[in-house]
Amino acid sequence: MTELKGALIGCGFFAINQMHAWNDVECASIVAICDRDPNRLKIVGDQFGIERRYSDAEAMFADGGFDFVDIATTVQSHRALVEMAARNRVPAICQKPFAKTLSDAKAMVEACRKAGIALMVHENFRWQTPIQAVRKALVTGAIGTPFWGRFSFRSGYDVFSGQPYLAEGERFIIEDLGIHTLDIARYILGDVGSLTARTRRVNPKIRGEDVATILLDHESGATSIVDVSYASKLSKEPFPETLIELDGSEGTIRLTQGYRLEVNNAQGTTIADVSPKLLSWASRPWHNIQESVYSIQQHWVDQLKRGAEHSTSGADNLKTFALVEAAYDSAAQGKTIDVGAMLR
Repeated sequence: MTELKGALIGCGFFAINQMHAWNDVECASIVAICDRDPNRLKIVGDQFGIERRYSDAEAMFADGGFDFVDIATTVQSHRALVEMAARNRVPAICQKPFAKTLSDAKAMVEACRKAGIALMVHENFRWQTPIQAVRKALVTGAIGTPFWGRFSFRSGYDVFSGQPYLAEGERFIIEDLGIHTLDIARYILGDVGSLTARTRRVNPKIRGEDVATILLDHESGATSIVDVSYASKLSKEPFPETLIELDGSEGTIRLTQGYRLEVNNAQGTTIADVSPKLLSWASRPWHNIQESVYSIQQHWVDQLKRGAEHSTSGADNLKTFALVEAAYDSAAQGKTIDVGAMLR
């Protein structure tokens, strides 16, 4: 099959995982990289054998020779780079958080729609093996109609040592981690009509919130809780696992620490190990996230070749992005927010 050629913009902390994953993805390879930092550009270029290296994205697009672009920069540059891809009619993957504001995100989606190019947000948590296993159990009817859920990521892991900029923003855990957990809630229980959120900053060394609890009213009638924390000191550190509880009309599903999936219904209780694969370039405990990076990038290539819409398309991600904005609004105002109104 024809191999798609890609370009990567941004050679920072997380981009290394994306480059490793691109080496494993079938029918695609990275042929050019771009970063304003010459040291990072050299490190990634040398490590992965990429000869075409740019410090300016406009120059890279002008030279062309690639079928898609993977934007792995921080959020401040996303809109400019996505719109640059749209002007050059190059399909784009964009790292999360997708944009600084919901209005920016809508503009980015519209720019790509007008250009007739695919736009996917690198929202990889839903692609984790254990999350996929929960989804499969639910859609096969194992517990009937779900009416309640909990999606939990509570940890004391030091994420700031590898990504110090996370401690500097006025927003932290909802924007950086909660966005993933909220997307999982949407993926499992469907779109959200309204939400109520509460936040707190426990760590005095950071500017943003490091704890958030969010109550979601799903359009299906189900209710769920998304709770995220980087201030929870546990005897056994669960990072980076998302734990899930689902109650349905015919049974329950529990994804517990250690990637243990328990399904209970009238036929009895089944327990399965849904651990992610440890890829050759991956390392524990990051392997869960690293495998999902490979999975979403393979999905990008497969759907691009088919001309089909992506699971986390820009248009779909607007619904997740709206949940993030609604959560901050709710926490600030102390009231329930109509999510649908934000998207209209």
